[in-house]
Amino acid sequence: MKHAPGEGTRRAGPRALGGLALWLGLACSILLEGGCGAGPGTVPTGAGNPPDVLRGWNTWNNPSLLSHVLLPEGFALNLVFRNTRGGPFWLRESYVRNAPVPKDRERIRPGLRTYDGRYTELVLEWAGVRADIASATDGDDLVLLYSPREDSSGERILILETAMLWNRPGHLGRSGDRLEADLPGRRIQVGSTLPCTGVELPLGSPYWTFRTDREVAFFTGRRRSLPEIKALLANRRREAEARAARFGPLAEAALAMTCAVAWNQIYDAEHDRVVASVSRTWNEAWGGLILFEWDTYFNAWMAALEDPPLAQSNALAMTTSITPEGLVPNVAASFGVKSSDRSQPPVGSLTVKMLFDRFGDRSFVGRVYPELLRWNRWWNDHRENRGFLSWGSDPHPQGLDDAGTKHTAQFESGLDNSPLFDDARFDPGTHRMALASVDLLSLYIVDCRALGCLAEALGRSAEARELRDRAGRFGAKLQELWDEPSGIYRDRDLDTGRPSPHLSPGNFYPLLTGLPTPEQARRMVDGHLLNPAEFGGDWMIPSIARSDPAFHDNNYWRGRIWGPMNFLVYLGLTRYELPEARRRLAERSVALLLKEWRLERHVHENYNSESGAGDDVPSSNSFYSWGGLLGLIGLIEQGHFPLTLP
Repeated sequence: MKHAPGEGTRRAGPRALGGLALWLGLACSILLEGGCGAGPGTVPTGAGNPPDVLRGWNTWNNPSLLSHVLLPEGFALNLVFRNTRGGPFWLRESYVRNAPVPKDRERIRPGLRTYDGRYTELVLEWAGVRADIASATDGDDLVLLYSPREDSSGERILILETAMLWNRPGHLGRSGDRLEADLPGRRIQVGSTLPCTGVELPLGSPYWTFRTDREVAFFTGRRRSLPEIKALLANRRREAEARAARFGPLAEAALAMTCAVAWNQIYDAEHDRVVASVSRTWNEAWGGLILFEWDTYFNAWMAALEDPPLAQSNALAMTTSITPEGLVPNVAASFGVKSSDRSQPPVGSLTVKMLFDRFGDRSFVGRVYPELLRWNRWWNDHRENRGFLSWGSDPHPQGLDDAGTKHTAQFESGLDNSPLFDDARFDPGTHRMALASVDLLSLYIVDCRALGCLAEALGRSAEARELRDRAGRFGAKLQELWDEPSGIYRDRDLDTGRPSPHLSPGNFYPLLTGLPTPEQARRMVDGHLLNPAEFGGDWMIPSIARSDPAFHDNNYWRGRIWGPMNFLVYLGLTRYELPEARRRLAERSVALLLKEWRLERHVHENYNSESGAGDDVPSSNSFYSWGGLLGLIGLIEQGHFPLTLP
């Protein structure tokens, strides 16, 4: 439900004119009210992150993977390119573009990196230039190496540009062979291993220019030679490889997952926080940042493997975006834009419980618990439908898109164009679909249980009882959706009382609750999940059964494979003695992730269910963080990520 300009289609983007008008109106009102950033003399101290998270060099700046920024000061060293003959003329913004990449755009292959910016590497191709670019930190200092592989004509210029981002205080200048930044409390000097070529360019801050066919390195702090910088980079790379090697045969899958999340980690200046976003191109399309609800919580799961503060930051950022109505929105974007008409699949409490189980931070739980409880109650009050739960969308002036319609109710499900809803009626009186949804009921039961565990940990026994009672009530309704003839839980048309003819991975989500008997679980798995005519096969799990007429659409949620669906089904399998199903799903998921990772260093939003390709359609973002969940499945299966479901 998003349309990122030139970057494909997805679940919540600058879309209808009304949504764009709202976005522009909010942006203008903020600017008129003077909300222009930190302002001179002010360096933010961090709203929600531990102080050490908002410190140091990293690729914090969303518009460019070639921008290295020092926090909290906002001092940036940007690699910029100028073509001296013909277009494209400038490369100032750099992303992992969706395939096929137009000839006039950059092509980036992201490589090994760490969350904390201690080491990063990528390969850049642009206008005849092909180069390796690597960075490392050494204490408070940064080193940055540009190594050309190919430069056929010598008609391009490499520029090292200094900048002060987000209106942070500081003075930039040049002194002899050094670039300088005078920042609050310290001065930073930047040096290079080659003298600059002195090309005059219309840039607004101090810079250096170099030939693109020569290797050059840059450094802050003391002077360093090129061999010394290369030795530091090699050492940092070995350290990063050694961390991945802990995962044995899954080392490459762990690296792919880490890169998908870490390269999409940015600094959100509006809220003074670091967050792992879904995709830099989506962020830019929304003015700097876009948080999608279940996507953002799932990023917390992946970050939890190696970066607990980032994992907590993601969960905190999404939970505290709760609206006055009490829902955590489908969309929370720059300039206060939110989808106040709808939420998205309730996975927040399960995420926070996982973080608490892993790290034991009771104070963090206390910060997010009140909002999670409000949100849990909101589902009961606003989406209960004849005793079941149904996806919906409420009329709201800040609802985005066509709020209060079936279209936006489908967005709440997270499965925008799924065939599950082709035959469903939207009730304009209740603003809910006349469809009892197995996936929503299952996830909500788990949400109640997970939140109940958190309530107990905080000593809130009355609320824990309330949540257990609610889980029990909806658990009984879920059991009514078991379809004995087909051996699986099915959505129910609430007008006719008939089961839905469509099956998706969401029909396996009852396994998450543990309510199906072992025999029911076995029937679901043998008859459907591992059945190659429905969800089995070499590439698992399609978002609609292979036997469904819509499967061959191969369009978004109509037949393609999605990391979050595989992940939730796998978590459900962990409740049962189904080792072969677990093993097969884990192996297929890891193989799917590594297919495009090895080819293009892509981690996709979704994948083709017949070929395993991600680049076959423009509506699959090529570097979308939650594709890394496919790797996390394998890591859980091999015991690298212990978890306990509520």
